[in-house]
Amino acid sequence: MTLRATPSQVLVVGFASVILTGAVLLTMPSAVQPGQEISFLTSLFTATSAVCVTGLVVVDTGTHWTTLGHVVILALIQVGGLGFMTMATFFAMLLGRRIGLRQRLIIQEALNQTNVAGIVRLAKYVLLFTFTTEFVFAMLLAIRWSSDLGWQKGIWYGLFHSVSAFNNAGFDLFGDFKSLTGYTEDITVNLCITTLIILGGIGFSVIVDLVQHNKNFRRLSLHTKMTLSVTGLLLIAGTLIIYFLEMDNTLKPLSPVGKTLAAYFQAVTPRTAGYNTLDTGALRSATQFFIVILMFIGASPGSTGGGVKTTTVGALAIAVWSMAKGKENAEIFHRRIGQEQIYKSITIVILAMGLVTVVSLLLSITENADFLTVLFETTSAFGTVGLTMGLTPKLTVAGRLLIIMTMFLGRVGPLTAAFALAQKRGKASLIYPEEKIMVG
Repeated sequence: MTLRATPSQVLVVGFASVILTGAVLLTMPSAVQPGQEISFLTSLFTATSAVCVTGLVVVDTGTHWTTLGHVVILALIQVGGLGFMTMATFFAMLLGRRIGLRQRLIIQEALNQTNVAGIVRLAKYVLLFTFTTEFVFAMLLAIRWSSDLGWQKGIWYGLFHSVSAFNNAGFDLFGDFKSLTGYTEDITVNLCITTLIILGGIGFSVIVDLVQHNKNFRRLSLHTKMTLSVTGLLLIAGTLIIYFLEMDNTLKPLSPVGKTLAAYFQAVTPRTAGYNTLDTGALRSATQFFIVILMFIGASPGSTGGGVKTTTVGALAIAVWSMAKGKENAEIFHRRIGQEQIYKSITIVILAMGLVTVVSLLLSITENADFLTVLFETTSAFGTVGLTMGLTPKLTVAGRLLIIMTMFLGRVGPLTAAFALAQKRGKASLIYPEEKIMVG
């Protein structure tokens, strides 16, 4: 990149560079199990899914790759979840190097912050919180799995799945595309994984805000209040809806506690995590479509997750509600949301819907699958979720390339990608007179 490159362009090229590096490493014979096919397209798909913290795979992670391959995937997940600039900041701090203004602007863009003030301090908090959280839950999962797998394998599985869950990646090592279906009623695994997913997807600025204000709701920023409110609403509503839709289907053979755990887990994981404890393909069509909606919304800004984000949907919902009540401004918690943020939210949602629509249409042509399956897979890729109804391993070459593109755009964000392609950004020097049109 030249010195004139914008932060958006640096982010797009940076993520692409990390993906290509990962693809090359995964193409090495030592990264692939003996007897398994070595394919650059497979490696590229896996690297893209790891860096974009998606979890969609065309080959089984546990059986196709060697331990070296798993280490590469884990490193790509960590870099992709935190952002390559955050990781670069980590290494710069270790070497005692100064973080310049240009690097601060890129970190600001990567963490989706509104200003550059305190951005390095936020990056330090992000790194400290991430590594501490991953370590604590890795130990908890290691203790649980060591009884099943032995200490050596239990510790490795604990570390891998802790990093994967916190970064909302959804990669697993259990083989045969099983994900966590073997632990549907396991309280420890369910609570550890869902807590990691929520902590990784709620947004780092929200966590810092909660710590600084000692959980005093009144003193929290509007962003934090909206994030917590929308997240809580989606988790509660998601759990209840999935429970009642599946109580006579996939939840039927489970115990009462198991039913609640499974419904809760399936409500959490579409928030861009990708793990599942129930067979996604066996869910009712209504449940699958509801999960599509959850995947499209995704996690919160400045987190390891994707989607259009909780606050984006929240801002639009508040704007619609305010207009329905005859108010000129979108207001909540005694605060007003600016028109520019409403416009930005509308732009993000329309761009996302356009991307999902076009890719779903193209996959309907290239793949032999019903439309709900295609829509589910596309939305999962865009939201960097990783849930699948079984289509991804069967994708054609064209289908794989489409999903690779969708995962990439979903991770960097459609608006960031659009800014990266734009020649320049700035306020218009000329404002035209206003004239009304008929709408609705």
